[in-house]
Amino acid sequence: MNQIIEEELPGIHDLRDQLLDILFDQDLAYKLPGHNPTLGELCVEIGRIQQLYTHSFKTFKLDWTHQHTKPDSLNTVDSLRSWFASLNAELHAALSPLSEEDIRNKQINRGDGFTPSPLVQFQIYHEALLIFYAKASVYLKAMQRPLPEQWASWIG
Repeated sequence: MNQIIEEELPGIHDLRDQLLDILFDQDLAYKLPGHNPTLGELCVEIGRIQQLYTHSFKTFKLDWTHQHTKPDSLNTVDSLRSWFASLNAELHAALSPLSEEDIRNKQINRGDGFTPSPLVQFQIYHEALLIFYAKASVYLKAMQRPLPEQWASWIG
C-alpha cells in the first residue's frame, strides 16, 4: 500500500458524502441566478473530474477529452451516491498498484510541459474537491441550509 492510499485518500470525499446526506432529490434542480449549473450538474462535474484524475493515474496522462460515465439519473440523490461510490472504487483501484517509488518519481503528463508526480497530481485533485466544496457551500447557503459541522473547519 502506498502513501496516497494510506494517508491522502481516507476522508477526502467525506464532505461530498455529507452534502448528499442533507440533500433532497428536488435540491438537485436548484440553480443560482446567471450562467450557473444546477446543483446536480455541479455534482456531476466533480464526478467527471474524479474520472479524469482516476484515468490519469492509470495512463500517466491527463486527457481532458476522456469519455466518462454519468449517473443513472441526475434527478436523485441516491443515483449520485451510487455513482460516487463506484467512482471511489475506481480511484482506489487506479491508485493501489502504484508503489511508493511510482507516486514520487513517475510523471503524469498534464500538457504544456507540466508533469507532476502522482502524489502531486493527487494533491491537485484534492484542491479540485475543495473548490467543489466551496461552490456547493454557496448553493447550500442560498438554499438556507445549515452546513455540516466538518464544513466549517474545512471550508469556512
